Order: sequence, then C-alpha cells, then structure tokens
Amino acid sequence: MYILKKIIPGLLLTLGIAYISRFLSNLFPVHVIGAGVIALFMGMILNPWVSQREGLYPGITFTGKKVLRFAIILMGISLSFHQVLKVGSFSLIVMVFTLFAAFFGGYLLGKLLGLDWKLSGLISSGTGICGGSAIAAVAPVIGAKDQFIAYAISATFIFDVFMVVLFPLMGEAMNLSDLGFGLWTGTAINDTSSVVAAGYSYSEAAGDFAVIVKLTRTLAIIPVVLIFSMIAKKHSTGKTSPHILEIFPWFILGFLAMVGLNSTGWIPASLSGSLSTLGRFFMIMALGAIGLRTNFKELSRSGIKPLIHGISISTLVVVVSLVVQYFLGSL
Repeated sequence: MYILKKIIPGLLLTLGIAYISRFLSNLFPVHVIGAGVIALFMGMILNPWVSQREGLYPGITFTGKKVLRFAIILMGISLSFHQVLKVGSFSLIVMVFTLFAAFFGGYLLGKLLGLDWKLSGLISSGTGICGGSAIAAVAPVIGAKDQFIAYAISATFIFDVFMVVLFPLMGEAMNLSDLGFGLWTGTAINDTSSVVAAGYSYSEAAGDFAVIVKLTRTLAIIPVVLIFSMIAKKHSTGKTSPHILEIFPWFILGFLAMVGLNSTGWIPASLSGSLSTLGRFFMIMALGAIGLRTNFKELSRSGIKPLIHGISISTLVVVVSLVVQYFLGSL
C-alpha cells in the first residue's frame, strides 16, 4: 500500500498527459504527428516543473519502465504468429547490415574522434540495438563510467527526439508502404518507445510491423553483451560475463504469449481490439513519462564529440536500412 501511494501522483500526471495528447493529436493529420510524440514533448516542457517535485518521480519512473513494457506486451494481442514470423524473419536480413554499420562504423568513427572505446561501444550499442536498454546492459560488463553512460544515452536520445517527428514525414514524402516504413523504423530508430511513437504516427499497420521488428532487434542484446564481456576481459577490466538470465528482455516473452493467444482464434475481435487500444494508450503514458525525465540542460553538457558520434552512426544506420530495403524490394 505504501508503494502504491508513492507511485499514484506521478502515475496520474502521466495519465493526464496521455489524455491531453490524444485529444490534441486529433487536431493534426494522423500521419503528421501522433499522440505519443505530443506526450513526449509535453513531458519535456514540464520537466523543469517536475524536477522541483520529487514526490512525482516514483510514479513517473514506474510508468516509463513498467507501464512501457506492459504496453508492448498488450500490443501483441492484435498480432498473429504468421505476421510475427513473416516480418521478424524478413527483418533479420536488414538487421545484419544495420548492426554491422552501427558497430564497425562506430568503431572507426570513435577512433577518428579520439573517443574512449567504452564510450564509443556504448553509443554503438544504443544505436544498433535499442537505445538506453542496450547501453544499460553493456555498461556494467565493460566497467563504463557513469559519465560515459550519460553521454551515450544523451547522444542516442537526442537523435530519437527528432526522428519520431521526421520519420513519418519522410515516409510520407517517399510514399513508403506500411511494411516498408515499419521495417525502416524498427531497424533504424534506437529506443523502443521512439519506434512505437514513429510507427503508429504513420499508421496502425506500420506501428504493428515496427514493434515486431524492434522486438526482434532487441534480442541482439544477448550476443552483443557477451561479445563485449570478452572484449572487456581482453582489456583487463576484471569484469565477469553476465548470466544470460540477467540480460534477456523478458517482456518479449509476454508479447509472444499475447501473440500466441490471439493466434488461437479464441479471443473475440472486440476484446482483442480493446486490449490493443489500451496498450497504445499505456504507450502514450510511457512516452510522457520519458519526456518528464528528460532534462535538456543535462543533455547539453554531454559535449560535442559523443553527439557527433551518435548522430553520425544513427544517420548511417537510417541510410543503410533504407538502401538494403530498396534492393530487397520491400519499400
């Protein structure tokens, strides 16, 4: 009961932001700006006010982490295994190229900019896999400084802030199909929440495809963390390899369980639609929470080199994903 009382104020704030954002999104053309994007920026605007009220943070953190993962799980109720296997397996081809671009390109650019290999590796991990989650998973393995973690998250997050708005606009300009846009978004934007925001801003189908691709991409955390643990040993950091249970993104199993439940045909379409809608609303709340925790003054202290590294590699991944899809004929 005590924990519940602590999270209620912040939870109610994100709930209010979600309702307002959904209302405001109806004032814009559906393909231009979605409720998730509005919630993200509304949270950022309110950050200076929220930062003076510590009592709101437990609920905001709960929404930004727990509610976010629950939202992704609920989104699986509107999908079938046929869709997941088709889109997920097809996206693997694109991901091979984008992961290579992120890590090999990141390594070369890090050398060129004179960045510490740990900082460069964190930025590449966030860019190639899933933003802050990948950075958080890799950081303790290589013994990264807190400052490096902040730099890496800042560099990848700033890129995502712009992409959640620009991706739908670019998709419209290039007349991409729902599958093409979903695959592009899922393989090129960093953080899961940003992928969802951009995907559903384009269309519901594109958002579904983007979620499937992004969750497939998230599984790359496991081999990447294990590889970095070996690199860390080579550099004599003294860090040990993490157990696979510590780094596995468990919410993906919940997502797949919902997909399996829907694939049985036992779930009425009305219930499936309601749960999916609820999941998208929870995602809007989570995006608002992420905005509320984002302090632009702190991000600006990250320095220019990590920012150049992050934006350059992220842009490279965006282009590589688009080019590979062009040759595969999926656009």
